[in-house]
Amino acid sequence: MFKTNEVVSSVKEARQTWYIYLIRCSDETLYTGISTDVNRRLIEHQTDRVRGARYLRGRGPLRLVFHRKIGDRSVALRLEIKIKRLNRAAKEQLITQTDYFDRILQGIVGEPA
Repeated sequence: MFKTNEVVSSVKEARQTWYIYLIRCSDETLYTGISTDVNRRLIEHQTDRVRGARYLRGRGPLRLVFHRKIGDRSVALRLEIKIKRLNRAAKEQLITQTDYFDRILQGIVGEPA
């Protein structure tokens, strides 16, 4: 049985718009994540030792190099996994070539982006 706050949280999450983002670290590595608020998440990564990703600690300054509106959380999570599995050259191509990102997204949602 669902608790009231679980149902409210689930409905709220369903209405939120999710984004995919890539952050470039000072050592030139790329970090991929998803969020409903990319600017807030970047600030958390830069300043919050509790909420920021462990991987990014000590790798600043951090630069947001790519972000794109995705829609629902399910697609965003699948896209995040797909991007994390790409090699560095493919991630760089994703950052610079819009059509490359669109092809990756199309492969996940099964329809033109």
